[in-house]
Formats: sequence, C-alpha cells, structure tokens
Amino acid sequence: MELLIAIAIGLLTGCGVLLILRSRTFAVMLGLTMLSYAVNLFIFVSGGLTAGAGAVLGASEQYADPLPQALVLTAIVIGFAMTAFLVVLAIRARAELGHDEVDLQKPNTRGGA
Repeated sequence: MELLIAIAIGLLTGCGVLLILRSRTFAVMLGLTMLSYAVNLFIFVSGGLTAGAGAVLGASEQYADPLPQALVLTAIVIGFAMTAFLVVLAIRARAELGHDEVDLQKPNTRGGA
C-alpha cells in the first residue's frame, strides 16, 4: 500500500511540475493544484497508514494521528482560496490581454531604448 501511495505522490508531483513549466496560465493553475494535491497526500500519509484505527480517542485501542489530518484540512482550504484567486486573475488577464499565454520576453515595440 505504501508503494502505491508513493507512486501516486511521485506521479502527481511530476505532472504538477511539468504543467507549471508550461506557458499558459490554465496549465500553470492545474500544475499548482496537482502539486498541492501531492503535498497534501504526502502530509496525510506522514501520519501513518493504520487500518481500522478510530479517529476519536476512546473509540478503539488504536487511533489515527489527528495532526496530519488537521494540516491537510487547513491546506485544502488555503489551496481552494489560492485556486479561486488564480482563476479570477487568469480571467482578468485574458480579458485585458486577449490571450492566456505567459510570455516574459516581449520585444520592445516603443522604439526607444
């Protein structure tokens, strides 16, 4: 089970980094989202995979560690807010520029130095 989770984290990380390196804002947003999913999965798995463990103390003899769960829940909320902000920013940039391409090397069209 741990090997499958490690492969999933690696695949999400690789796809996220590949998408972040694209020149379109939508692909960058998808890459950031995939990378945040990979980090959330990594944090969640760092608490340990215990089958049949209770989430509440006293419900069973073993219990799941609540700290990684709280961290992942907080990261999901922050990631959702960040994604919503990026979507609005991309829509605004597309409306003003007419495209969603991120090109940092624009030629100087003013004719000056």
